[in-house]
Amino acid sequence: MSHAVTLKQLRYLVAVADTLHFGKAADASNISQPSLSAQIQQLEEALGAQLVERTKRRVLLTPAGTEVTARARRILAEVRDLTDSVQGKAGPLAGDLRLGVIPTVGPFLLPRVLPSLRRTYPELRLYLREDQTERLADRLKSGDLDALLLAMPVNEPSFETEALFDESFVVALPAGHRLAARNQVTESDLAGEHLLLLEEGHCFREQALAICNNPRPRERERESFAATSLDTLREMVASRIGITLLPALSVTGASAPNGSIEIRPFARPCPSRRIALAWRRDAARDAEFRILAQFLRDNLPLGADALG
Repeated sequence: MSHAVTLKQLRYLVAVADTLHFGKAADASNISQPSLSAQIQQLEEALGAQLVERTKRRVLLTPAGTEVTARARRILAEVRDLTDSVQGKAGPLAGDLRLGVIPTVGPFLLPRVLPSLRRTYPELRLYLREDQTERLADRLKSGDLDALLLAMPVNEPSFETEALFDESFVVALPAGHRLAARNQVTESDLAGEHLLLLEEGHCFREQALAICNNPRPRERERESFAATSLDTLREMVASRIGITLLPALSVTGASAPNGSIEIRPFARPCPSRRIALAWRRDAARDAEFRILAQFLRDNLPLGADALG
């Protein structure tokens, strides 16, 4: 007699698909590795198909495993949505909320707004995940996350978005740099400068290149080291390797490394980016996410210009 497929087994399969490692999947699922392996085997028996290839060196999904995993993600998202729709009737912004945030926003915005959010909505349990835009969008679509804080444009028709604020860019220069003598800089002033950028995959990298849209910075950036964080970019500027662009929130109230960098604003109109809250268009908590968007707009720190 075949076993019935359970939600627990689907969760374990998704964990294996995310990690491609039984030990890591077991740790993430708070279960022993033998128990997780047994559950995956029971799922395979129930479906009559091998889902996972196991060797000593690696773990891979079979074609059937890939298809079942995609369906499992959708099923689990529907179950979470069902739970959210019932729990949401108890009051807005209560219960668990899994929020994804891009790394050029999270460390500079969230510490300034989360204390007031917790005071206003004490029943809200917020779980944060920081990652690059593409991976966050995939997790939102699969139901692993409930909402995202990211930079527009958001080119995903299945997402609902609310713009929160505009954030200006500033230029970070080594102390004594020729442009540090000016109160403001223009985009044309950056021509020929050694422009330091984040690594591929960060939307902020593409925004910086769009501002410096002449070929010389583009050519030079190909030769330069790509940073993994804004803090690394700041340290590289302090080491006189080049200049960079930073979002305003990342420098508001921040101290320069050893006082060795200078921050200068752009002349108006300042180049900027727009930050938005995004969620699945059919989410049961749509009204709650709109409340959250308004709360964030009402509690923005200096350096963010609220919209709406």
